[in-house]
Parts: sequence; structure tokens; C-alpha cells
Amino acid sequence: MENEKLVVAISSRALFDLDESHAIFETQGKAAFCRYQIEHENEILLPGFGFSLVKKFLDINQAFPAAPLVEIILLSQNSADTGLRIFNAINYYQLAISRAAFTSGVSPYEYIPAFGAHLFLSANAEDVRKALEAGYAAATIVSGAAVKPSAQLRIAFDGDAVLFSDESERIYQQHGLTAFTDNERLQAHKPLSDGPLKAFLSALYRIQSHFDAEQSPIRTALVTARSAPAHERVVRTFRAWDIRIDEALFLGGMPKGPFLKAFGADIFFDDQTGHCESAQLHQVAAAHVPHGVKNQ
Repeated sequence: MENEKLVVAISSRALFDLDESHAIFETQGKAAFCRYQIEHENEILLPGFGFSLVKKFLDINQAFPAAPLVEIILLSQNSADTGLRIFNAINYYQLAISRAAFTSGVSPYEYIPAFGAHLFLSANAEDVRKALEAGYAAATIVSGAAVKPSAQLRIAFDGDAVLFSDESERIYQQHGLTAFTDNERLQAHKPLSDGPLKAFLSALYRIQSHFDAEQSPIRTALVTARSAPAHERVVRTFRAWDIRIDEALFLGGMPKGPFLKAFGADIFFDDQTGHCESAQLHQVAAAHVPHGVKNQ
């Protein structure tokens, strides 16, 4: 089952609240930051934006303790010395995280394929951009969420430039809605090309396939500004990929936040910061995927 495992890499600033020490790094430099981390290494860090998401991912392993379905990897720009505080917090919160890369100030994205990670979540937008440019699935986690009472992990995705390529979005940006709609109608039977998070969705679906749909610890949703008739190509694309998406919301431009709240999303991935802000307004954790024509 090793090759079927979902591997998520997360930065230390996405996992824990390191705003105070990061501010010292920004204002006083690396030496002051290192001193601060060592002096405070026995003070337990508070959870960061990605903490509850990581916990829900790891809780999935309770169903298969002998062969875990999910692994969380820590990728940190801390040194191993200053990173001791992070592992102290991991142990305190009893998170089953044992693999890590500490890179002493260098972007850690090059370790994504070495660990076999399907997704890299970071609070550092530049690290995420580098990862995406190198062809790895990555997102900048920009807001946290209210703690969801459900044990089920609920993940929502935008479509174009996230799960799918931005090929259709480019037509919309360059030629307008009518040209976009006409193109999607004409291309309805041609699957959309893969977007940066398609492989991550596929890995989620492999985990879902170990459970009956009603008992699955993961539920997914597509939350897109598309509407009919542009919906057909999306449906046929998932069919061609042989991936089940549990819910599909075609909103025709309506704000996404209320629908993400109704779905109970633990995290929402979108290529547009405005939609991430809409999620944040409704206490949904959001992750920005700086990919495609909207981010050029």
C-alpha cells in the first residue's frame, strides 16, 4: 500500500503559528531569529492555519494502522538546530510526523519529488510559486478555519487553473464570456487538460476507494464559477479521468464563500485571491494556487 499512500508536505509556518519569530527574522535578521528560536525552543507553538487540516489527514490512518494511507512531511526553511522547537511542538500535539527537511533559509521545494509528495502547502508564496513553476502541486495557505465538528475531511476545489489547465480561462480573459461558452459547448466531449492539483485529487480518490462512499473519511467538491452549458465538459473530464467528485457546484459567478460554508469545507483551493477572501469571510480555510493567466 506504500505506493498508494497520499503524501502531503507542509511548511513549519503553515503548520504552526510562527508569526512572532518570523517578524523577528524580517526586522532583525537571521542571527536574531536563530537566537530567539533556541531561547524559546521549550515553549510550545500554537497551531497555524494548516494544523486542523493536518490532524484530519492523520486521523484517516486510524482505519489502517498497519499500513497508513496518509503521510505528512515537514518542509522547513529553519535549520535543524532552530527547527528543534518545531519538532517539540509536533511531539506535544502527538502528530505522527517523522520525516522532515530543514534547509537553513533555502526554498525546500526541490525535496517535493524526493519525498513523493502529492501536495506542498506553505505560508511562503514565493516557495509555492517556485514549486508550481517546477511542475509540483502547491498552494499558499492564506487563512485558517473555524474548527469543524465533523470528523470527515472536506476539501473543495476551484476548476479552471486548479484542477484543470487554464486553457478555457484564457479564452474567457481574451475574448469574453460568449466566446468561452461557445468554445466549451464545441469542446464538450474533449477532456480538459490537467491542472496543477489534478494529481492531488487523484490521490485523494485512491484513498476514498478503500471505503464505501457513505463511510469515506474524505468528501470532495468542485466549486466553480462555471454554469450551464459549460458544465458538460467538466463532467466529462472527471469521467475521462475516472475520478469521482462527490459534489459539484456550478455557481455562474456567485460568491463562493456561502457555498463553501454550506459544504463544510476544511480547505478550499482557488487560483484567485478574491475567492480565497470570500472563503475566509465564512470561516473556511483557503489556499491560493498562483497558477494560470489570472496570476501572470
